[in-house]
Amino acid sequence: MSIYVFNSAKRDNSEEISKAVKLLYNTDKPVIICVGSDLVVGDSLGPIVGSELIKNLQGKAFVYGTLDSPVTAKEIPVIQDEIKKLHPYSKILVIDAAVGNKEEIGYVKISSVGIKPGLGVNKNLPIIGDVSVIGIVSDKNDKNLNFSTRFSLVYKLLSDIVSGIIKAFN
Repeated sequence: MSIYVFNSAKRDNSEEISKAVKLLYNTDKPVIICVGSDLVVGDSLGPIVGSELIKNLQGKAFVYGTLDSPVTAKEIPVIQDEIKKLHPYSKILVIDAAVGNKEEIGYVKISSVGIKPGLGVNKNLPIIGDVSVIGIVSDKNDKNLNFSTRFSLVYKLLSDIVSGIIKAFN
């Protein structure tokens, strides 16, 4: 398993994110699932990234999960089945927000394995994706998880992730 870690709270990492995505996910027309909901700031990373990718990668990628049409944890089994039918031989790049240790907040982690969405809120869902990009938005020990994530942090993470993915696939 390969893992690349970048501290987006400290500086722009879009170039490094682009290189890591290219190394782990090399395909002509990617299939990207952006997981999350706009109902909670910390969980909005995926749908905002999805909306930005659709605008900037027109026709160059299949993107699922946007602000207008989010892919939340409960839709994962349905969307997985649909994607297997529509893109049976494609690797899937999945993007999601995550919780971590306090010192990891603001980090982007790119891995050569999928993710288990909802793990940070004790949901038991199937693994999705073949390559993952996660942004650590909050401390996993924070009892007020829904109210402690700053949108400025989400915005910095999404800026790096979106710029990196656009560079990787343009």
